[in-house]
Amino acid sequence: MEEKKNIEVKREEKTDNSLVGATFIKYAAYIIIFFGFLWFLIKFIFPMF
Repeated sequence: MEEKKNIEVKREEKTDNSLVGATFIKYAAYIIIFFGFLWFLIKFIFPMF
């Protein structure tokens, strides 16, 4: 006969502060990438035209 084991996994729930921080970091990275791309276009691509 097989024994069934009951295993409980304890998960840490993210607090509001950590969610706000993670969201801020994510969107800050998007903004930095966007402005870096614009700088690249203005500095290197547009002078060619």
